[in-house]
Amino acid sequence: MKLHRRKFVHLAAGATAFSALSANSRLAAAETYPTRPVHLLVGFAPGGFTDITARLIGPWLSQRLGQQFLVENRPGASSNIAAAAVAHAAPDGYTLLELADTNAHNVTLYNNLNFDFLRDITPVASIDRAPFVMVVGPSSPARTVAEFIAYAKAHPGKINMASSGAGASSGLFGELFRTMTGIDMVAVQYRGIGLALPDLMSGRVDVIFIPVASAVGQVGAGKLRPLGVTSSRRVSVLPDVPAIGETVPGYEAVSWTGIGAPRGTPAEVIALLNRQVNAALADAAFTAQLAKLGLEPYASAPADFGKYIAAHAEKWGTIIRAAGIKAE
Repeated sequence: MKLHRRKFVHLAAGATAFSALSANSRLAAAETYPTRPVHLLVGFAPGGFTDITARLIGPWLSQRLGQQFLVENRPGASSNIAAAAVAHAAPDGYTLLELADTNAHNVTLYNNLNFDFLRDITPVASIDRAPFVMVVGPSSPARTVAEFIAYAKAHPGKINMASSGAGASSGLFGELFRTMTGIDMVAVQYRGIGLALPDLMSGRVDVIFIPVASAVGQVGAGKLRPLGVTSSRRVSVLPDVPAIGETVPGYEAVSWTGIGAPRGTPAEVIALLNRQVNAALADAAFTAQLAKLGLEPYASAPADFGKYIAAHAEKWGTIIRAAGIKAE
């Protein structure tokens, strides 16, 4: 069937107008966003550093954008319940996910999820990176990382490392340490870091890798002895504690948080949220709150954050497969 030139021109003009109208509609939506409360889902129970970060950034976004950003805890399945809810939500910017490194670990740990994290969640903005610290109980003979390694090698198979579950950062950071030092440690799983600390203090387990924010109080009270932080350099709240990498060259392991949205969320909305989060990370009062918790501000563009997540998933996926770690 032949299409007359005049009709073709009219159709082409209509298509162009429709495209322009759609683009203008998306732009208008971004300019007015948000017009109602936004739900920021956290895949963990209240109190952890992922939840704390969400409760810091939520009020900032509420104030800057004129609508409530409601933090909603949906714990379970190592954050997969919350991630699935966001992956299947309408891509309009009103349902967001507080991302954590656990989400990247789950890419390897779980094979039967009803969503694909790397495909279905769009990175919006990074917020912070969280160094962990390697701690032992007060009765431990080790006072440095080197002494711990020597003690572990002298007692193969007798060192118990507490972990907050398969695929959790606490266990993976310890697994990386074990691999790089060649020592033998037995992983003892707990339902949460808080449940493991009494056993560490009493000597039932020998070591644990925990967020700096969770350790500072106990370290200050003399109930835990810090040997080294997992970041590449020392942290301000534990200035006298060396980086593990100073003893084990190349060792580095940090958790992180950020915000994600359903795939297909308008780019204008993502850009708006990214600008506001980055504004918080440039604000001295906001970053001071992070510093008190041992958290380091981490600002990035959405595309760069996506690359960071993919690289993290690949790095820890290799370690998970090599160690034969399985989801519980």
